[in-house]
Amino acid sequence: MKTPIFSNHGCRLNAYETEAMKELAAASGVENAVIVNTCAVTSEAVRKARQDIRKLGRENPGATIIVTGCAAQTTPEVFGQMDEVDVVLGNTEKMNPATWAQLAPDLIGQTEPVQVDDIMSVSETAGHLIDGFGTRSRAYVQVQNGCDHRCTFCIIPYGRGNSRSVPAGVVVDQIKRLVDRGYNEVVLTGVDLTSWGADLPAQPKLGDLVMRILRLVPDLPRLRISSIDSIEVDESLMAAIATETRLMPHLHLSLQHGDDLILKRMKRRHLRDDAIRFCEDAKAVRPDMTFGADIIAGFPTETDAMFAQSLDLVEACDLTWLHVFPYSPRPGTPAARMPQVDGKAIKDRAARLRAAGRARVAAHLAAQPGKTHQVLMENARMGRTAQFAEVTFSADQPESQIVNALITGVAGDQLTA
Repeated sequence: MKTPIFSNHGCRLNAYETEAMKELAAASGVENAVIVNTCAVTSEAVRKARQDIRKLGRENPGATIIVTGCAAQTTPEVFGQMDEVDVVLGNTEKMNPATWAQLAPDLIGQTEPVQVDDIMSVSETAGHLIDGFGTRSRAYVQVQNGCDHRCTFCIIPYGRGNSRSVPAGVVVDQIKRLVDRGYNEVVLTGVDLTSWGADLPAQPKLGDLVMRILRLVPDLPRLRISSIDSIEVDESLMAAIATETRLMPHLHLSLQHGDDLILKRMKRRHLRDDAIRFCEDAKAVRPDMTFGADIIAGFPTETDAMFAQSLDLVEACDLTWLHVFPYSPRPGTPAARMPQVDGKAIKDRAARLRAAGRARVAAHLAAQPGKTHQVLMENARMGRTAQFAEVTFSADQPESQIVNALITGVAGDQLTA
């Protein structure tokens, strides 16, 4: 028997679902297969997925090539026409045990080559939750999927469907299991995390979920939140930021731009001042808070002056960890039909944003020597602070444990202890 090979592309949620698919495939006896979980966030992501499929096909002659994920959901025909590909699965189908049962060796020849239904008709999250993935120290829990918003640059709602939430009781039970297994940090993940609860009875907010987790799982040392939309942060979440030390002081914000006109053309729900005000408010109640952010360089119609507003936002919001995305038109989105920015200008602007991000990281790290941090060890010699900075140690530490560490210096983009 040849164990299936999995190749994951894209976001943390995709990585979570790849781990879930490994369990589903193993339970169904799937073998001699290559499963590629694609991303559709940019045209470049789709190109890389196709390149990966061709490479894996060459390296694994005779294997069944199965393609799934957001790119497979949004453009199944693109992958179904590739000579290397045997089966295309949608995002709903990939999380269904019945799908994997029909991919067992004795049934694979009878399988429909393209199995992609209307993602917009899905009203519930997949029920297949796994007990963590990644290192032994940190586990990821999917609490939400899909998105009800329609940003003009984004194809993801058509890959993920409308927003749907995992009930709070299910989430709490999952986290209790993870803590019992020894995990010291849990990260809540989703496509549009701050929309959690809108489809549940009584319409609870993300802050309510956070407070409930911290109250009902008192043995969980650290709770972390993945990317959020700052304009949708509720009062309970702000209260948790202010009062709950077990909620980590690091938030990754979906900001996208610093210019109001571009934000409107993106159909974002916040303006520049909203982003700055949120960061100021969060810092006021939690002075050790750090921020990451997604920012797009070269969105259609972006002028030099508009770009300067994004560059200035890095300082205005005191951003530390940047994810910079050079804009590339995504077919099927309104932004793809807008006047485009020159490719060289996009590349140059992205480079300037990344340089600003590196400078902010360097400033953050330079302020840490002499301070003591609680560091969650990811392996014997490396861990992360509550603000997610990497720390390297000169002597072995207990893996997956939280240790008190005196920061002694900075080496590149890491702290030393």
